Amino acid sequence: MPQNPSDYYGSKVFSERVMREKLPKDTYKAMMRTIHDGVPLPIEVANVVAHAMKEWAIEQGATHYTHWFQPLTGITSEKHDSFLNPSENASAIMSFSGKELVQSEPDASSFPSGGLRSTFEARGYTAWDPTSPAFIKDDVLCIPTAFISYHGESLDKKTPLLRSMTAVSDQAKRVLALFGKEIPRVVTTVGAEQEYFLIKEEDFEKRPDLILTGRTLFGATPAKGQQLQEHYFGAIRPTVSRFMKELDEELWKLAIPAKTKHNEVAPTQHELAPVYEEANVAIDHNLVVMELMKIIASHHGLVCLQHEKPFAGINGSGKHDNWSLSADGTNLLDPGDTPEDNLQFLVFLSCIIAAVDEYQDMLRVSVASAGNDHRLGAHEAPPAIISIFLGDQLAAVVNSIIDGTHYTSHDKEYMNLGVPILPNLSRDSTDRNRTSPFAFTGNKFEFRAPGSRLNLSDPNMVLNTAVAKELKAFADKLEFSKDFEADAMEFVRSMLIEHQNIIFNGDGYSEEWTIEAQKRGLENLRTLPDAAPTMLREKNIALLEEFHVMSRVETQSHYEIKLEQYANLVNIEAHTMLDMTNELILPAVNAYAAEVAGNIAIKKELGASCRGETKLLERLTKGSDDVSDDVDVLVHAAKAMMRETDLQARANACRDSVLPAMDVLRKHVDALELICSKDYWPIPTYNDILFYC
Repeated sequence: MPQNPSDYYGSKVFSERVMREKLPKDTYKAMMRTIHDGVPLPIEVANVVAHAMKEWAIEQGATHYTHWFQPLTGITSEKHDSFLNPSENASAIMSFSGKELVQSEPDASSFPSGGLRSTFEARGYTAWDPTSPAFIKDDVLCIPTAFISYHGESLDKKTPLLRSMTAVSDQAKRVLALFGKEIPRVVTTVGAEQEYFLIKEEDFEKRPDLILTGRTLFGATPAKGQQLQEHYFGAIRPTVSRFMKELDEELWKLAIPAKTKHNEVAPTQHELAPVYEEANVAIDHNLVVMELMKIIASHHGLVCLQHEKPFAGINGSGKHDNWSLSADGTNLLDPGDTPEDNLQFLVFLSCIIAAVDEYQDMLRVSVASAGNDHRLGAHEAPPAIISIFLGDQLAAVVNSIIDGTHYTSHDKEYMNLGVPILPNLSRDSTDRNRTSPFAFTGNKFEFRAPGSRLNLSDPNMVLNTAVAKELKAFADKLEFSKDFEADAMEFVRSMLIEHQNIIFNGDGYSEEWTIEAQKRGLENLRTLPDAAPTMLREKNIALLEEFHVMSRVETQSHYEIKLEQYANLVNIEAHTMLDMTNELILPAVNAYAAEVAGNIAIKKELGASCRGETKLLERLTKGSDDVSDDVDVLVHAAKAMMRETDLQARANACRDSVLPAMDVLRKHVDALELICSKDYWPIPTYNDILFYC
């Protein structure tokens, strides 16, 4: 009989429930003060926790532990140490101390640091993050940690995120105190919807581009793509369903609240959506989700693709970041039935609007990557222009505040479907807008711009810090107000007037919006090389320094790492293209052309017409010549790009020379695919990959 998921949910997590069972009462209380109130944990308490954690892990079958961290590569890293310690007489004991729990020293020299560390300066530290529970993965106790350099600079994604969460919590508490609410902690919550593709392992293994870059560098558009929109929410294939069931089971064991699964728009594309959690935990969980997707796919003869644009001409994959603020279990972004009268909500709303407007450049660069540049604005994802969608009701409330007029709320509308057995449906106060990068969706904002491979720490760090800045401005101004409600409403009005240009409820894909956005002064940072320099604007460095989220040198390092990763990825793609062209494409086309030429010679000897074959041979020959010329151009562009010593100049060369040369080469190769015999074509086509049974 199938096991009830509630019986094993969280079974691989050293959760608060497990701590309550395993720890002495005083130790448990001390842990809760650390987790919920940020009180430092004494080493003697850490020793007790470490022993209990080790005993529990061994019960779960673990033999090793690791400090699980997120270097600036954006993915996760781990170094496994066993609990085993040899003793006398060829025996051993299993031990784990508080010191080993709290701190470790992985080699930091081979991780990107953006100049913070030299290669010979190897020392780095991981520091236990008790707010994210330890868990068992592959019989290893994984302890979530921060990762810092010998001198204390952050070398990871988690540390700035945690600092930003503290910043927004501190300022939100100040604001709530002005409303008469003493709150110990305000929590940033995140729900990370993950899109991905599943393809057959055998097709993946025949595509060097997928293996090396995560996306197809060649591939003619199939006759049938996603035009019929039949895959979206369609019946899930049996093999995919089995994958999803196993994935759910493993995620639930780790207390990862996977909730929704469905087919996405593109063929073989799918989505997993969890219930929201505290941001730090949600992002840790999302990284585990991405890892498990890849592992579990292999159990079913599949490969999970998480690139933002694995296939040209059909939708790519994003990661929707559902962001909100919560205090004592209350969602601070819930407008209630009458948002026009909810002053607290309006204060938080106006501060968020101001934050997104003032730091739109930082939000854009936080989601910029080589892969996401292919996806943003491609009628499947929001444009590169950052704007806010509020919906009809909130937009009307905002406009009434700006205009100084009275807003009259309307009763909830119901739709009569004309069929007695069907219920009358209540109509939401606002529609959805999938073209908006930052959309209000009832009681949260959905940031739709992040790409599917992104570590969500970056955009949430920016959002938290920017909102903290605006909340601080409110608290500073009204701390000694004698007419709080009137002054607060005036603050809200002034903020909305100043930042109303960021609000746009229309079609973000339209050409008219691009023109209108420019008139409004909104930035259109189309690519990573365009966006990256904005990180070094003085206002952005000052923001991060003011709230101790990142120092100037840390921000500089993140800028350099973004550029370096971008150029390296484009360089890998360019050389993969060249290798595939020279080793696979041209030999196949030339072999087929030789066969066609042979057939022409035979038919001429027989006196038969060979007009069709002659035309085909001419097209094959011209196509082969074009591709050969394209190879020369791409080789020259790639070499010139790598000669650039300045990282910004190198990234610019990728954008301006290498990628355009790659596009031309792809165009000619894809044209050859359509006329080359399938018996000769050396790699699986889109038809092969996207429409398996």
